[in-house]
Amino acid sequence: MIGLGGAIGTGLFLGSALAISQAGPATILAYALCALVAFVIAWALAEMVVVHPEAGSFGAVAQRYLGPLAGFVQRWTYWTIQVIAVGGEVVAAGLYVRFWWPQLPLWALVVFFSAVVLGANALAVRFFGTVEYWFAMIKVVAIVVFIGLGLVLIIFGLPKSPATGLTNLTADGGFLPHGMQGLFLAMVFVLFSYIGTEVVAVTAAESEKPERDIPRAARRMVLRLVLFYVLAIAIVLAVVPWTVTAQGGTVDTSPFVRVFESAGIPAAATITNFVVLTAALSSANTNLYLTTRMLHSLASDGYAPAWTGRLSKAGVPRNALVLSALGLGLAATLSVTSADSAYIALFGISVFGALLVWIMILVTHWAFRRASASASSVRLWGAPVTSGLAALFLLAVMVSTAFIDGLDTAWMAGLPFFAILIVAHIVITRRRSLSGSKNAERHRGDR
Repeated sequence: MIGLGGAIGTGLFLGSALAISQAGPATILAYALCALVAFVIAWALAEMVVVHPEAGSFGAVAQRYLGPLAGFVQRWTYWTIQVIAVGGEVVAAGLYVRFWWPQLPLWALVVFFSAVVLGANALAVRFFGTVEYWFAMIKVVAIVVFIGLGLVLIIFGLPKSPATGLTNLTADGGFLPHGMQGLFLAMVFVLFSYIGTEVVAVTAAESEKPERDIPRAARRMVLRLVLFYVLAIAIVLAVVPWTVTAQGGTVDTSPFVRVFESAGIPAAATITNFVVLTAALSSANTNLYLTTRMLHSLASDGYAPAWTGRLSKAGVPRNALVLSALGLGLAATLSVTSADSAYIALFGISVFGALLVWIMILVTHWAFRRASASASSVRLWGAPVTSGLAALFLLAVMVSTAFIDGLDTAWMAGLPFFAILIVAHIVITRRRSLSGSKNAERHRGDR
């Protein structure tokens, strides 16, 4: 449920418009193909963390098999993109509340929801797990109900609407209205729907039996994501003409609202708004959990302030939570005050960083396989061919972002950020080396 909570965001309920505008009904194929990539990544992670169930997850494993620079870059990149994501989600939560009470100031709602997710993460991890379980449960139930009602509407019809059939899947230009190019461009947007599947691996250090729990959770999570995403998008495209869905997502125009209204469910827009509100809070809650664990891992290796690595009596890295909260405040503030300037740069870093992290996970898995041919009880089928193909696909997606309006900031902001991390690692490593040399000289002098 934590994995589903991190992966299923508001995009499914209100968004997916960008992907549908590119590929039309063929967006179904894009979700299915990207699901295969997510499955490869989740299974590669499960294989590695069963052997190394440590804080920092794939970042710590990358340091073990690819070297300190890789571990440093991967963990700081992941921390940054998740802090940005948390800021964006709490702002989104505030906007959803204003659907009911538009007179409320956005900043007050952002502060309130920030306090909620910080409180959930500051207590024992068991409390965080309980909160996230129920947050995720709400949107999972909503998706299941939507799929059930949608299938009935397509096949049999509902009291207020006749059966739609599958004609919308071939109308308005056919199943693939913009050709293969449109399908590939849609994958760029669809891929981000699956970002969050890696959260299962991050929980390994706090799992009672990671060798049992992590592979099982990864398998079940990805299969459910495929079921939810592919079926839900197929129903959206069958019920609502793709040219209508592609125009954008507000609560009033959400396909979920249309299906609920057709079923005669009162206050469909209010119900959908409540669901997307919990979806935003669920994503913020999970992403904040991830940032604190990554920061704790960095502190353990001397790449973040030592105080961020200390644990509370409940075993929670609260100091890391404080630093992550500062980033949350910055991201949330920029998303409100500088949506067209500073925040777009943060978004670019987030896009570039997410793809970079996934590629590095697959490269780490390749190095892991070379170093330990049969060390794990879990094996990714077909590796290294399957993981190599997934990495090439992600690399192609990363390159394509430079040519897509709205995503071109990924390279403009991502490359400088990546360069800054490399320089920071060089500086930290040299300082530690000089400090070690001075300590050694003092030790010899004492002798």
